[in-house]
Formats: sequence, structure tokens, C-alpha cells
Amino acid sequence: MAQQPSAAQRAIGDIAPKLADLTDTVLFGDIWERPGLSPRDRSLVTVSTLVALYRNEQLGFHLRLALQNGLSADELVEAVTHLAFYAGWPNAMGAIGALKAVLAETAGSPS
Repeated sequence: MAQQPSAAQRAIGDIAPKLADLTDTVLFGDIWERPGLSPRDRSLVTVSTLVALYRNEQLGFHLRLALQNGLSADELVEAVTHLAFYAGWPNAMGAIGALKAVLAETAGSPS
């Protein structure tokens, strides 16, 4: 049975196959698998960084991953609310909009 292409392969594999491969093998295959932090904690750090740096293009993917890694919608809302005071109001407002869209597509709601 053929393996499904990764998210990186689907997104950029046609134009940047090496970057997609590094994303799969180094970033998600090595860095995300290190034992020092749980996947849940890595997701919280990553989402917080993306919010703080206003990197909304990748935020949706990482919000979905954060939910899969055990963060609740309520925890993500709380993190973004907290970040509003450290990373800026516009960053938080954009992130909440992205979270709202992710929750709508996954039929989730703050719980």
C-alpha cells in the first residue's frame, strides 16, 4: 500500500522537494520527536510563536495540530488572550479569527 504524501509534500513538494523532505525528516521527524517536551507542549510553544510573529499562513495548520496533540479549544483561546498583552492586540485578533475558522471546520467549540 502506498504511503499518503505528507502535508509538506502536498503543499510544496512539487516546487521545493528538498524543503518538503527536510520538513518531514528533520523538523517533524527529529525536532518534534525529541523527548524534552511533549507534542502538546511543542504545539503550545509553536502556536504562541506564530501568533507573536504574526505568521498566520502556518497558524491554521499548527492550531489543528495543537488540537490533535491534546490542547483544548479553551486552552488555545486562553493562550491567545494572554498573548494579546505580550505580542499585540492585532496579532491576537488575527489568531482568534484563525482559531475560530479551524474550530468551525472541525465542528469543535471551546469546551
